[in-house]
Amino acid sequence: MPNVPPGAIFPPVSETTIRSRAIPLTVNGEAREVPAGASMADLLRSLALDPQLVVVERNREILRDRDALPSVPLAAGDAIEIVHFVGGG
Repeated sequence: MPNVPPGAIFPPVSETTIRSRAIPLTVNGEAREVPAGASMADLLRSLALDPQLVVVERNREILRDRDALPSVPLAAGDAIEIVHFVGGG
């Protein structure tokens, strides 16, 4: 193998590089990370939640259009609250 400086073939992975692949946010008061580019629908899917059975609030705004959830991007620092409908008597 030719004399190649360290890191030239596989550059070192910095903490910034690792973090850029995940978006930090808060879901129901709990810190979480989602992949960069994830949508609200992706988050609900990862939590095994049916969008028809929950109310979603992002940054204190209720997301009323459930059909639009796949086009609602998640951003670093978002505060998400998810409320489940519960039936019974």
